Amino acid sequence: MEEGKQSNVPHWYVVYTYSGYENKVKATLEKIVENKGLQDKIQEIIIPMEEEIEIKDGKQKTSIKKVFPGYVLVKMIMEDETWYTVKNIKGVFNFVGVGDKPLPLTEKEMQSLGIDEIINLDFEVGDSVRITTEPFYNYPAVIEEIFKDKKRVKVKVSMFGRETTVDLEFNQVQKI
Repeated sequence: MEEGKQSNVPHWYVVYTYSGYENKVKATLEKIVENKGLQDKIQEIIIPMEEEIEIKDGKQKTSIKKVFPGYVLVKMIMEDETWYTVKNIKGVFNFVGVGDKPLPLTEKEMQSLGIDEIINLDFEVGDSVRITTEPFYNYPAVIEEIFKDKKRVKVKVSMFGRETTVDLEFNQVQKI
């Protein structure tokens, strides 16, 4: 891990494990997180699975299989302690990244995996916000509705003495 480049924002990282060790790595990491009280730093550990339906001799057989054998996804705040904790679990080969620098998954990669980021908003219905993009840049507004699934908000803006409803993305408003 590079010194001094730490962030307190959690991201999803891919951990490369030895073949067949995915469940052991997940269980061990969950136990370490609980014992060391690292729940705020290592927040989620998943092994992407999918249901596979096979029809053989006219009979349907359903099984669960790993989408990416040899990989575990970890949502964590990357810092020296958490890096060392994950890296030193028996069965972990390395983080996916460049050299010793783990690279977080992009939002697009997460969506392709079917992982939706949990959105923690700093505003709610009724809050006053300021619009941060054109054409309503710097206009004050009041949040009327929040659509977490679409990552959008409906706000009421006062323009020229009239109330106007505008549909915006989360990153286009800022709490006042």
